[in-house]
This record gives sequence, structure tokens and C-alpha cells, in this order.
Amino acid sequence: MTLRLSQNWLWDFWHVWKGDTCHLFYVQAPRSLGSEELRHHNATIGHAISRDLKNWTAVEDALHPGPDGEWDDLATWTGSVIGHDGRWFMLYTGINRSEDGLVERIGLATSPDLYLWEKDPANPILEADARWYELLDLGSWYEQAWRDPWLFQDQADDSFHALITARGQSGAADARGVIGHARSSNLRDWDVLPPLSTPGGFGHLEVPQLARAADRFFLLFSCAAKHVARSQAARMMQPARTGTYCLVVDHALGPFDVKHSRMLVGDAIGSYYGGKLIEDRSSRLQFLAFNAYGRDGEFVGQLTDPFPVEFEDGFGPRVEMPP
Repeated sequence: MTLRLSQNWLWDFWHVWKGDTCHLFYVQAPRSLGSEELRHHNATIGHAISRDLKNWTAVEDALHPGPDGEWDDLATWTGSVIGHDGRWFMLYTGINRSEDGLVERIGLATSPDLYLWEKDPANPILEADARWYELLDLGSWYEQAWRDPWLFQDQADDSFHALITARGQSGAADARGVIGHARSSNLRDWDVLPPLSTPGGFGHLEVPQLARAADRFFLLFSCAAKHVARSQAARMMQPARTGTYCLVVDHALGPFDVKHSRMLVGDAIGSYYGGKLIEDRSSRLQFLAFNAYGRDGEFVGQLTDPFPVEFEDGFGPRVEMPP
């Protein structure tokens, strides 16, 4: 059965396998808030485990906001996890009360077992660099985008990389979304680098994921229809939709020409969002997303069951969605 929490909505998620158990981390907020519009400023990071990506057991939460005055004292948002040197490292997004949640930063937490997490005293360890990225400018965008880090290790030199939801400094305001980039040799000390994509197509590229299959790399990101740039909608020659986009690339570090991405799973109401490609225990690729809105327009806030993924020559992955 799908992962639906009785007390909380869940939305963005990330995962890591340890042995034959998949550990899922997700952003959550109380259903008692009444309005899903309030969830982002009341978010914590939950944790569930599964062996088949269908039957989930929620365990103790992974992270909560820090105490008053800390950089993440309002909410903790999307991140990712990777193992290194016998420990687990999680990059996660944080916002604070003093800035009314408008400025996003990225922090680090570590764990010996994926259950008990400790925030790094040097947090935040990653902030947007004004040389390449748009800082807070309410005349251009409603927040300073620097969130949703996706971690991976480059097999060529063992360096670690984070792909980040960010915005560039140039171009039309509705098309400045870029894939931000940072690099580290130890997951603690990071260098912020220029973006791996150029502005043009989307207001932001949310919850990015880099997946590899069939000897190709696939960049996934999500965007709501209202944040698809007018130029991109015209290029697609159809009304913009809300959901998960996919770009087929030859190299892990791009360049990513997001203008040429295609909709992987999406529709007019945003039924499924924040999708990820996840290998199951049999090494078959599955697609999971969070179920955002139902046909009645109400926010659902639960994880989908896995949908099988096939590959089409020249087009990359295709998700077998139910009728």
C-alpha cells in the first residue's frame, strides 16, 4: 500500500538503499494546518523504510528545525543522502524566521546508521554565490532559490557533486531557473561553482535528480505549469503542464540544455510531482512521485506506488502510468 501518513502530508522525497532496505526521507507537515499553503513554513524531515517500494514503515523523524536564532529555525526542506567512509551524509535545505523563510541555504547532517542524525556545527555549509546566482530580489522572484541538493559521486575522480535548485542572474525573470552546482572532496567543505545549465525555459528546476541507466544520464526536475516560462510554453507548442521533466544527457556534469527537456509525467492539475527514478531490489527502474492534487482539486500529500519504467530509443525513459 502507498505511503500515506495519517497526521502529516508528505511531498518532496529522496532515498538511499542500505542492503535490501530502501530508506526514504521526505518533507512533511501536519494535516491539521488545514491549508496546504501553510505547509512549507511548518516542514520537518520524516523517514520511512521499505523492501519493495510499496509497503512502507514510518520510523522516527530524521530532522527538525533548529532552535530559535539558528539558520534553519523555521523549517527543514528537501535534500539527499550518500554514504562515505562508513557514515551517511545528508545535505538538506533550511530556512529561518528572521528572514521570513525567503532565503534558502543548505546544511549537512551525518549519521552512523541512517536513523540518528546530527547536524554539522559548521552549518550552513552551502550558500548561493552572487557571482553566478540570483540572490533575494522580490522584484524578480518570490524567494532566493538555493535548495533541493542532489548528491552524487563522480567515478572519474571520486569527487562529490551537488545539483541545486537555483536561479541565474540574467534573462527573463520567468526563465532564470538553473541547475546550481557545488563540488567537494569530503562532503564537508564545498566549492560553489557556476551553474550547469543556462537560464531559459523555467522559473525554477525543483527537486533535481541525476540518474544513470541504459548507458545514459537522465536529469529529472519538476516544475509547476505557472512557473514554465512563456518562451518554453511557446516552444512546446502546447499548454504548459505540471509535473516531472526529463533531459537525456551524455555526461554527469552536463551541460544541461533544459530547453530541450520533455515532460516525463505531468498533467494540468499536478497529480504527480517531484518524481524520481529508483531501482528496485531486482535492479528494475521504477518511477515514484508524490501525489499532489486529486481530481477534486484537493491536496493529497502522499507517496505513489512505483510505476514501471521502459526505455525508448532516442527518447529515454517512459513511465507506464495507469489509465
